[in-house]
Amino acid sequence: MIFPQKKRWLVAPPIPESIEDALAEFPPVFRQVLFARGILDAPSAHAYLHPDPEPSAAEELLGLPQAVERLKWAISHQEMIAVYGDYDVDGVSATALLSEVLGCLGAQVRPYIPNRFEEGYGLNNEALDTLAAEGVELVVTVDCGIRSPKEAEHARELGLDMIISDHHHPGHELPAAVAVICPKQAGDDYPDKDLAGVGLAYKIAQGICDALPEAGCRADDWLDLVALGTISDIVPLRGENRRLVRQGLELLRKGRRQGVASLAGAAGVKLPMLTAGDVGFMLGPRLNAAGRLESAEAALNLLMEKDPIRAGALAQKLDSQNRERQALTRQIQEQAAAMSLESGIEEMIFAFSPEFNAGVVGLAASRLVDSFYRPAVVGCTDAEYTRASCRSIPEFHITRALDECRELLERHGGHAVAAGFTVRNENLPELTSRLAEIARRELGGRELAPVMRADAEIPLNRLHPDLLRFLDMLQPTGQDNPEAAFVSRGVRVSKARTVGADGAHLKLTLTDGWVTWDAIAFRQGHWAADMPAKVDILYQFERNLFNGQVNVQLNVRDLQASEEAG
Repeated sequence: MIFPQKKRWLVAPPIPESIEDALAEFPPVFRQVLFARGILDAPSAHAYLHPDPEPSAAEELLGLPQAVERLKWAISHQEMIAVYGDYDVDGVSATALLSEVLGCLGAQVRPYIPNRFEEGYGLNNEALDTLAAEGVELVVTVDCGIRSPKEAEHARELGLDMIISDHHHPGHELPAAVAVICPKQAGDDYPDKDLAGVGLAYKIAQGICDALPEAGCRADDWLDLVALGTISDIVPLRGENRRLVRQGLELLRKGRRQGVASLAGAAGVKLPMLTAGDVGFMLGPRLNAAGRLESAEAALNLLMEKDPIRAGALAQKLDSQNRERQALTRQIQEQAAAMSLESGIEEMIFAFSPEFNAGVVGLAASRLVDSFYRPAVVGCTDAEYTRASCRSIPEFHITRALDECRELLERHGGHAVAAGFTVRNENLPELTSRLAEIARRELGGRELAPVMRADAEIPLNRLHPDLLRFLDMLQPTGQDNPEAAFVSRGVRVSKARTVGADGAHLKLTLTDGWVTWDAIAFRQGHWAADMPAKVDILYQFERNLFNGQVNVQLNVRDLQASEEAG
């Protein structure tokens, strides 16, 4: 039986005096933040805080020159091009980006997003049949296709040329295509392996815009979509991703894309102050909601819409769907947790039901990983198949585990900590048993506990609003480049109350006897019933915009009863 796990805090060691001297131009607390990120001198600090805006050359990607030549031919001969994407934010933004760029270059282009519930993830033969019947001659995939050799062969039989662009890990067999663009494939020397699907779409756009300069199209004009998709796909925000997202956020803040401006209005996000966190927690989930509950076409149409009235209506629809998605996620999470506790399997969480909504099982799996710190597999079953989403922990590479069971699966793919698969129902018991066995092999005997990292342990009175302008320099933050986090111990709780739906969150007033700060603790409302007089907190120091007022607050990521006397 698996029980919720108490989080383990890892605080970076204090900065040595010699490093403090080397970083003396920065405030003391910020020096510690830089040191915690491995930055040991001023030149390194400036290189990190002000990254080179020039990305690597597109033609360094294996397969990109061939893709550009084929696209040039299609444009000059007015062939119909289909941009075939995915229904998450990465895939939708990549589809919008490449469709708009090709249209700018004079191409006949038709975006296509498969329906999650009717077609599932990735290429499918029925969609290719439809596209061929419509007169499409070239299909360019974005964020999918790398594990679809059978579908690529079907396309060839239909007379369709294919360009595959995908950032997921390849399988043992690459699809046969005019070009395969994936920095993770063997033989690709491109220096940055972490580009999202929209990042690869941008590289294709770079290549074709550079090849047709007379059209006057600049791929950089679409970096707003690169930022949306890259942040939402939770790929590492380091190297080229960080540079692209930083430039893309600048475009988003200008509000030039009507659909994003309308969505920000519906979400209560102020575009001029937009952060990566706003994209990841406010805009991204709303764009994802369309594909999770119905069809991602609404999200695609919103990103490409220029009319304010139509964009406003689409934004309101996505906002409403997001609220419905939140309720469904909570329901499935609770049901899946109960199923797992009854299963007797300790190393992994498994939950399958015909009642689960296939669009939100991945979110429920993520919540289960957060709660129990075990790999989680949650799926929806129908009469013949089970389609599941997997989320994992750093200690367990879920896609490699699925690779070991590939003969049982109809299709599968993903990353180290996120994947999906389709399996025939008769193979599901053996698959579950095999995955649990692999988990026992990989995780058995290991002390598994979620780890939260902090840059420094400081008293509350070391915080000052002036620190925020330096913390802003860390942006964009995300995977592998987290927000600065701090630990303060023995903090007295002056006030505590629950807020939000079902009292899920906690609003606090905290003091160390010298200063007092407002604080918010999301998904920690359960503490209100038995709040200790003093707590240890791990938190972020941030601005909060509410009712037009900007205040400074602590965003408490975790709290524990303090060992200090009350």
